Amino acid sequence: MMMRQITFLGAATVALAATMPAAAQDNTIGKRVERLEKEMRAVQRSVFPGGSPTFFEGEIAPDNTPGERSRTNAPVIDLTARVDALESQLQALTGQTEQNAFQLRELEKQFTAYKAEMDRRFADPAAVAAPTATPASLAPTVKPPAAATTVAATPVKKPATTPAKPAASDAARLALVKKVEVPASGNETKDAYDYGYRLWEARLYPEAQAQLKSVVTKWPKSSQASFAQNLLGRAYLDEGKPSLAAVAFYNNYKDRPSGARAPHSLMYMGVALDKLGRKADACKAFRELDEVYGDKAPQDVRTDAAAARTKAGC
Repeated sequence: MMMRQITFLGAATVALAATMPAAAQDNTIGKRVERLEKEMRAVQRSVFPGGSPTFFEGEIAPDNTPGERSRTNAPVIDLTARVDALESQLQALTGQTEQNAFQLRELEKQFTAYKAEMDRRFADPAAVAAPTATPASLAPTVKPPAAATTVAATPVKKPATTPAKPAASDAARLALVKKVEVPASGNETKDAYDYGYRLWEARLYPEAQAQLKSVVTKWPKSSQASFAQNLLGRAYLDEGKPSLAAVAFYNNYKDRPSGARAPHSLMYMGVALDKLGRKADACKAFRELDEVYGDKAPQDVRTDAAAARTKAGC
């Protein structure tokens, strides 16, 4: 009888010792799963701000392949493999999210600096056009004479300064501007835009730009503002200034996304970026045109965007 009790206690001790590692392993895996769930919810809040805490079905299915594994350890091995795979996926997703956020911040910084520079030029064009002082390192050096031969130097006559006469080209350009008829329909806003359109149509781009800027400044909330800002970008683009054109198109799309010419500006912004050699940004503009407006964009805009997208290699 005593021998049976000893045998029974020994078997119980062995069974208990065999189950202890599995229980400890289950407890460790449970903690890892809880930590992964918390991290995944944090990543979901970052990737899907404002969204519901949706839980997704695991992408790694349990291994149902028959094998030589022990029945008591098979669920633990399957769960461990799934947790390891989930951890690696979470690390990759977190790294990609941080990298995308960093690239977005850098792009916003570059565009903010670029826009500030353009605003400064628009606000004070004279300061940009003013000649800068010659650096001392580039100033010509004058060597003194070896020895003075006379007591008084001979005075040098200065050339007579005459007032500069206006160039003949300026007079000819003024004559071209006067040929453009000023509309007088009684609608001040529309007449101002139509006059800028006629100047642009006559290829008098600087005069058209000044006129269109005045329309946007005086009537920023009118329906003509979308037309004027878009045509301002077209005038810069036709004049061979794609950088200024891209800023004008972006401002029209950003400030008036529901304006009549917002899809046009987004499409032409891609064209201007392509001319600047920024093909990746141009392709982003074309993709945003499809995502924001889609079939609601006018047919001519979709046709021109398809051609421009092909040219940019998107």
